[in-house]
Amino acid sequence: MDTVRTNQPRPRLLIADDHAIFSDALRSFLERNFEVIGQVLDGRALLEQAEKLRPDLVIVDVGMPVLNGLDAARRLKENMPKVKFIFLTMQNDPHLAAAALELGPVAFVLKHSAGSELLKAIHEVLCGHSYITPQMKSEDWAETKARARQFSKDLTPRQRGIVQLFGEGRPMKEIAGLLNLSEKTVEFHKHHIMVSFNLKNNADLVLFALNHGLIVPLPMHSRANPCA
Repeated sequence: MDTVRTNQPRPRLLIADDHAIFSDALRSFLERNFEVIGQVLDGRALLEQAEKLRPDLVIVDVGMPVLNGLDAARRLKENMPKVKFIFLTMQNDPHLAAAALELGPVAFVLKHSAGSELLKAIHEVLCGHSYITPQMKSEDWAETKARARQFSKDLTPRQRGIVQLFGEGRPMKEIAGLLNLSEKTVEFHKHHIMVSFNLKNNADLVLFALNHGLIVPLPMHSRANPCA
């Protein structure tokens, strides 16, 4: 599928991805068939702009700074229950896909998929159906979804936000400012998380954030010294 019907108003799309060059290219591709009403670079900006722009559908990366795409989508869904989501990500993880499916009809598409697959996913979601890329395999989606439910209940939304920001290496003062909390409150939450999950140090906290899909590891090629 490479076209959509034009006898209806064009769906309004909002793109949320922290890679500006990718986001710009995606916008150019989608504007052939859709009205792209905005682009944002992190999860908190997504919440702010979606409230103002009222998109029909959000194309969102899972691994975004400040607030990851999955948690941003959960919060947005509470205030805008009719909004639909396409999760476009590098993370070939059935647990994340299963957690995304808890939001209702959504799509989970990998970034290296063909453009025609993304258009198909958008069509399916706008028609009220979920879509999972064929590249994603899970032997038992029911079991995976059950694990995902428990996975998301391990932490409160506030705790998930704090873990993500610490996992990104942000200092206490900055985290407090981003979350509109006192530094003492942030420290209290961090201590509670560390004790509850038997985390010994900041390295354990970063690993915990990675294992919970709250931050995304950098690809090996991006870590290499470009001057080497």
